[in-house]
Amino acid sequence: MTSGLDTAGRRFVDVVVATVLLVVLAPWFVAVAVAVRLDSPGPILYRAPRVGRANQPFRMLKFRSMRPDADLLGAGVSGQHDARVTRVGHFLRMTKLDELPQLLNVLGGTMTLVGPRAESPQYLIHYLPHERTLLTVRPGLTGPGQIEFTRRQAAALNDVDEPDRYYVEHQLHDKLALDLDYLGNRTLRRDVAIVVATIAVVLNGGRAALPGGLRRPASSAGQNMRNARS
Repeated sequence: MTSGLDTAGRRFVDVVVATVLLVVLAPWFVAVAVAVRLDSPGPILYRAPRVGRANQPFRMLKFRSMRPDADLLGAGVSGQHDARVTRVGHFLRMTKLDELPQLLNVLGGTMTLVGPRAESPQYLIHYLPHERTLLTVRPGLTGPGQIEFTRRQAAALNDVDEPDRYYVEHQLHDKLALDLDYLGNRTLRRDVAIVVATIAVVLNGGRAALPGGLRRPASSAGQNMRNARS
């Protein structure tokens, strides 16, 4: 995993690790599936529309954390107090356990273990030209942008009247800046550090943050938008 691009070696590691984790974590899958089913009516899995490498659409699998009709009732992003999130869903999101089914995406080849975040189609129109570089590789199950914003994004959206607009103007480009920096400096050492940070997020209920060595300044695009609004 020493190249910014997807490689055969990276794909080999993805298949081996995803296979092992799917076997080892099978009891967790069963437990979470039962909890989701008992907590609220609806499917166990949520198939989120996302855009992957080369702008190819795919369905990203997650344990369902919101009511089944959530997509029809509000914004594409949500805060910690969003009424659409179920009781079990709050816990799953806080610990990122809702992301476990994406191991199936990794095994199937639409995602990689560590990489840029998978983007929702509705936000692609806000990408700047250089940010579209992120669409040249498979999106990751975890990555620097996802770790850094695990709780910070949700907390910031709690009292916002227009969550989608706030997300685009205050969070999207900073997230993309982290992923661009990662892609430009993609090494095995950084991947391991991100995996360790992800495990810390799960074990600490979402309270862990991205290690300082993996952070970079906020994007100029995001800062310009904030200045224009102030």
